[in-house]
Amino acid sequence: MRDLFSKIEKTGILVVGDLMVDQYIWGKVKRISPEAPVPVVEVQEDDLHLGGAANVASNAHALEGKVYITGVIGSDETGKILINKLDEKGFSVDGIVLDRKRPTTVKTRVIANNQQVVRFDREVTSEVSRSTMDLILEYITSCLPKVKGIIISDYCKGLITKGLVKKIVEMAGPKVCIAVDPKIGHFHFYKGVSLLTPNINEASFGSGIDIQDEKSLIAAGNVLLKKLGSKAVMITRGDEGMSLFEKNGKITNIPTCAQEVYDVSGAGDTVIAALTLSHASGANLKDAAIIANHAAGVVVAKMGTAVATPKEILKSLKACKSPASIAGKNQS
Repeated sequence: MRDLFSKIEKTGILVVGDLMVDQYIWGKVKRISPEAPVPVVEVQEDDLHLGGAANVASNAHALEGKVYITGVIGSDETGKILINKLDEKGFSVDGIVLDRKRPTTVKTRVIANNQQVVRFDREVTSEVSRSTMDLILEYITSCLPKVKGIIISDYCKGLITKGLVKKIVEMAGPKVCIAVDPKIGHFHFYKGVSLLTPNINEASFGSGIDIQDEKSLIAAGNVLLKKLGSKAVMITRGDEGMSLFEKNGKITNIPTCAQEVYDVSGAGDTVIAALTLSHASGANLKDAAIIANHAAGVVVAKMGTAVATPKEILKSLKACKSPASIAGKNQS
């Protein structure tokens, strides 16, 4: 694994997706409002973090990959904050397209006594303009000679379309790993991508199978592989870990390694960043999935949008005693 992390430093990854800012309002609750049966949060702190595709890029950057990013922001103060935060981390912002007709997406979470009380979103989800899409495609084309993997981070905010995914698959060819963090309603967009990382709900919707047990889980994984023509599908299962379905019929069940869970926000971003970067750097899918699992275990033990470093992942690998298990050839 140490050898792999040294290879990651030389691996280029392009993140294409819905950029956003995650706002966290921290406070305490000591009483219920006399106006309505809701808690009164005494605000103590207010944080802004990279969210959505920007958080995926941040996670890949924390793993020390060479990360490129493209997406859309609005001509507003939040957009400036996002640009500044990317710049502070050393990202090139050449691929960030400014659209004066759209706001920068913001997710605001109110957290009191270490629990999320409410979340509210400010966004526009209509498709981006043709001129914006042309600029995105132009940047993707310029990055292709420098990357071994592309992550499509789909949050249903208007950038990721069926046409864009098809174009990326055509331009990238078979030598570039294309991974998608999918969203319900968009599964028909993803035909031909290399990897997919749905959670249980997304996998149920995408496959048309209600996942209730191991039998239905295997059936859903099989259907997704066949329907999309992907190399692999990794279904994340919360406290039950992850299940990796490969095109050759192999199924690997990976138990969760999280010791404590404080906040699952952004864990999917961590999973796809670690999985794609590891596999693009030369790890087989099983080892890449194990790394992704440990990376997720690291971030859910932190409050707020977080990242996992190679040092933290190696520490988790040493501490965790539960190996991955091979479920065997899929007979469905």
